[in-house]
Amino acid sequence: MGRHAARSAARRSAQLTPQVLIAAAVAAVVLLAGGITVWAMNAGDGDCESTAVVRLAVAPELAPVAEQLLTGAEGLRPGDCASAEVTAQQPVQTVGDLGALDAADLPHLWVPDSSLWVARAGDAPLETAGSVATSPVVLATSRAAVDALGWTDEAPGWGAALASEQGIAVPDLATSAEALAALGAVRTSLGGGEDAGNAVVQAVLAAERGPSVSAADALAAGSEGAADAPLVPVSEQEVWAANADDEDPQLVAVYPEEGSPRLDHPLVRVGTASAPDAAAVDAAVRALTSDAARSAVVEAGFRDADGTAPAGAEAAGVREAAPQALQLDPAEVQALLAQLSELAAPSRILTVFDISTSMEAPAGDGTRATLARDAAKSTLTLVPGNFALGLWFFAAELDGERDWTEVVPTRQLEAEVEGTVQRELLDEELDTIPDRLSPGGTGLYDTTLDAVRAARADFDPRAVNSVLVVTDGTNEDSQGVDLGELLDTLRSEADPDRPIKVIGVALGPDADLGVLEQIADVTGGAAYSAVDPTDLQTVLFDALRQR
Repeated sequence: MGRHAARSAARRSAQLTPQVLIAAAVAAVVLLAGGITVWAMNAGDGDCESTAVVRLAVAPELAPVAEQLLTGAEGLRPGDCASAEVTAQQPVQTVGDLGALDAADLPHLWVPDSSLWVARAGDAPLETAGSVATSPVVLATSRAAVDALGWTDEAPGWGAALASEQGIAVPDLATSAEALAALGAVRTSLGGGEDAGNAVVQAVLAAERGPSVSAADALAAGSEGAADAPLVPVSEQEVWAANADDEDPQLVAVYPEEGSPRLDHPLVRVGTASAPDAAAVDAAVRALTSDAARSAVVEAGFRDADGTAPAGAEAAGVREAAPQALQLDPAEVQALLAQLSELAAPSRILTVFDISTSMEAPAGDGTRATLARDAAKSTLTLVPGNFALGLWFFAAELDGERDWTEVVPTRQLEAEVEGTVQRELLDEELDTIPDRLSPGGTGLYDTTLDAVRAARADFDPRAVNSVLVVTDGTNEDSQGVDLGELLDTLRSEADPDRPIKVIGVALGPDADLGVLEQIADVTGGAAYSAVDPTDLQTVLFDALRQR
């Protein structure tokens, strides 16, 4: 996998009071975690004039199974002059790519963990060709907690479980199909329809925020057997995988009485493959829906379409018998998510991108500049319309003696601007990053100070206001403020009535992460490192949802 994206300032995770902790994660409306891993198999032999390549983007937990199935599959062997390239990618990241990248840069096949993602992909040309694996969504906690709650023989329904005195830790709704499914299950348990949706919304408005706890920490507490381990909506397969090597597992899956939504891991065709690749795509579809595939997914802790349990189910904290499938309407879940998103305070973000010539350095299949462009464009497609974004570029002495230039003023993404809308205007300007690179170094300190001042002058008391700085270098403007002056000025000019946090992203190994950490500390922001090129989009997703 790519090196894990790191950040230095703590971000509050979602935990609410028992009634509806589920909805707290909506406050962080957008966006993803997780790196990317790529496997390339069967590159063809020396007799091939060319090799047809089928590209697959697969939810990370299923990617090793996909690699196994496609290695040596009929139609994808060296003698077939065909190969498969499997990329382990978080579904939210693929959704962003579908809305931003050219067809040639998209996968031929996509296997997200849930069809809920297909509903979120908008007008992308998608066709579902089957299901690779299934896994029920459950509530994970410790065996001791289940005993204390009296749920050993039977658990209550989704609504009652989440209204119990046990804490709830919910993954971010924007990046987690399990959390979305749990939200849909609560709505369904209340009878569905408009009244049920309104009840969930009212509960969100009434909920009190409690101490923060991440889903990962809650799962760790469950694995350690803590009696107060929070309930966490996860896939059954995640519980199985966590317990697979544990002789006395304490983490168990709770199955609410109405049944469980299923992560169906759909196999989705993206667009129409060109003639040279079409046969390879068809071969991959056959391999991923074969009898061998059904056996492989069960061995990996998933269930097949018939609900066959994984090996050692009971010993691994999950049931042998499949729970009743709780059907969710993806469109209704998406509509409810949009409704809840409107309750969260919007963000007002001045984004500031480095365009110094060091951005020409190679990164992945392109340069740091093309990487920044593509990652930013993909992220932009996922940001809600009530967010306000502006765009600056900076280098050194980019505009006379000034190190930065304003490209797009900060406005709501859905705002109309001279015959277009803000989102499209930003998208067009992000396209120009590789062509704008400027010599002379990086004016990081002056730009940061001016950006904070500009954001404060443009402050919106109804929003979370911040500055997002993406840079691959260190400050090289000897004529401007030094680091000490920058930090002192940021402290002295801080206004508790108009707080501006700085979110710094260090792109590549040459960026000064230490400086960004100091700036983040002074402003209450966060600093991220994207050393591996595959980390940048993940980092931008997380940075833009900083609350």
